[in-house]
Amino acid sequence: MVIPSQDLTVIAHGLVKRYGDVTALDGLDLEVQCGTVLGLLGPNGAGKTTAVSILTTLVKPTEGTATVAGIDVLADPKGVRSRIGLSGQYAAVDEHLTATENLEMIGCLYGMKRSEARSRTNTLIERFRLTEAANRPLKTFSGGMRRRIDLAGALIADPPVLFLDEPTTGLDPRSRGELWDVIRDRVKSGTTVLLTTQYLEEADQLADRIVVINHGKSIAEGTADELKRRVGGEHLDVHVQRQDQLAIAEEVLRSVASGPLRLLHDDAKASVPVANGVEALRTVLRELEGKGVDIVDIGLRRPTLDDVFMELTGHGASEEEPA
Repeated sequence: MVIPSQDLTVIAHGLVKRYGDVTALDGLDLEVQCGTVLGLLGPNGAGKTTAVSILTTLVKPTEGTATVAGIDVLADPKGVRSRIGLSGQYAAVDEHLTATENLEMIGCLYGMKRSEARSRTNTLIERFRLTEAANRPLKTFSGGMRRRIDLAGALIADPPVLFLDEPTTGLDPRSRGELWDVIRDRVKSGTTVLLTTQYLEEADQLADRIVVINHGKSIAEGTADELKRRVGGEHLDVHVQRQDQLAIAEEVLRSVASGPLRLLHDDAKASVPVANGVEALRTVLRELEGKGVDIVDIGLRRPTLDDVFMELTGHGASEEEPA
């Protein structure tokens, strides 16, 4: 479906970025509809951060065009910066200042009056549950607390467009869930979000649409459910007790598989996508027991991020791309 340009907040066409002989982006196209979340997924080194850096005016593309909130990123970078918030992979905060001082400083850098920056800071400090630590220097904060302050800084000026570059990397599950709630609230208020992540669960929770990139190119696009259907609706996992029985398990699993078999030889485990999960489970269990294979565990599950990336890129999401 073609979306009218007036309904798009972020538009990028043919983005290319080269660093000497290395091509970080290779003709990337992106479109983000107003008031939605686009999840940009890809393995380490796929070009996600480079794309965000171009769209937030931190880096100039070698080729291609892009607009954010109707403003050309090359022709008017200052105009773009006045309309966006950015939270990167690493908290961009001054660890010698307090949480309050950091946020007020960022507000002033956006051109806000000090009183306005102070009022907005107080609101965000409370929203991110940092009231008790508001006057402590950030060097005493945990990693999760720093990430919350960094995201609060991206929101201080209430920007209509928010870029989040792997904002929850390294956070514990509770902190990750709290940041998800904040992002949901922003989207409900009309904010447009471009989110990069390696976590399919995160995209599942937040993204209206997902673009998967590899080697600087888009290789798949759709909703989380659409992408997972590409690697099969369900996966059947088998863990056998003895390593020498894995070959038998492989043979049985291939008979029910709807896609490539994945093996973890060190753990005597195998996994396959299956079209009819319950029936496949019954068949495999019956045949393995009939062949005398000792089963440690067997079960069905939905596809994971690694399943998606193994299908689309040939390796897991956490693996580094060649430099």
